Amino acid sequence: MDVELFNFDLPDERIALRPAVPRDSARLLLVDQGGLSDHTVRDLPDLLREGDILVLNETKVLRASLSATRPARAHGGGGGVKVQINLHKFVSQDEWRAFVRPAKRLRDGDEIHFSPELSAEVYDKVTGGDVGLRFNQSGDDLVQSIKTLGEMPLPPYIARQRAVDERDNSDYQTVFAKDDGSVAAPTAGLHFTPELIDKLAKKGIEIARLTLHVGAGTFLPISHDDTNDHEMHAEWYSISEDAADKINLTRKRGGRVVAVGTTALRALESNADKNGLISAENADTSIFITPGYHFRTVDGLLTNFHLPKSTLFMLVCALAGYETMKTAYKYAVGNDYRFYSYGDTSLLWTADT
Repeated sequence: MDVELFNFDLPDERIALRPAVPRDSARLLLVDQGGLSDHTVRDLPDLLREGDILVLNETKVLRASLSATRPARAHGGGGGVKVQINLHKFVSQDEWRAFVRPAKRLRDGDEIHFSPELSAEVYDKVTGGDVGLRFNQSGDDLVQSIKTLGEMPLPPYIARQRAVDERDNSDYQTVFAKDDGSVAAPTAGLHFTPELIDKLAKKGIEIARLTLHVGAGTFLPISHDDTNDHEMHAEWYSISEDAADKINLTRKRGGRVVAVGTTALRALESNADKNGLISAENADTSIFITPGYHFRTVDGLLTNFHLPKSTLFMLVCALAGYETMKTAYKYAVGNDYRFYSYGDTSLLWTADT
């Protein structure tokens, strides 16, 4: 499909630089067969039915934005240089893929230093500033060093307008975050509070939890004119037997499966069999959902407002319908909804729900 089909006007002031306080006071646009209606996240229990299930992504964001130094090379090749590192995919206990700037100053075999104790060797440099990093630490020691030295990896649309600060350490983390490994937040989940979760349970709405470690590749702009030429970065997910059983039982009883965020949706749709059943699994997914995709498990999606020509806007157009979403986004822009990671949210239903 032509990527330009997914373009729309988005004024810079519509991109939120801070989240709503409290979290569940954010606005919510309901998009269903009845049209559009304005709500807040606190209304979510009343917008769902007893017997529905929400699927949360309980991944935890690492402070994956790091600064490093490449020392001067002994035999030419320039002096020392400061390097900005954004980790984007876990490879092994001592290896990560990362986006680096300035990429032209690094080459395979270079050693970069983050602190006197932490360094890494560059390997497998590819296009787009994407490199492999092999650290001198591994496992929990490496995770702890990243937490100590790094900053929250706010999306560039926010980071270009203000510096990361202490508030982001809590604001850019869901209240149910559990498993370290993401370099971006599952942002629809940022709206949940313990009080909202309790209210959902009292309404008889089930909650299942899975993990998908969000990579920066999910949010990269498409550099091609045709969606067929775009390649998604793979992300690792884990679905437990308990979560799979809850979701399958909900479907069997006639309840609706609602993914909280595109990351939870991508994990479910990557795992589902032809009958829409979920099974316990640990695997990578590079699923790319565009209009024409047949959803096997998910009936609804709670998701923030995405950027023009992004893979995530393509996904919501696939779920709720292209014309429906173009109308919804035009309405959201015109009615001062806040976009992107710290912005407001929407509840979408598949076209046939």
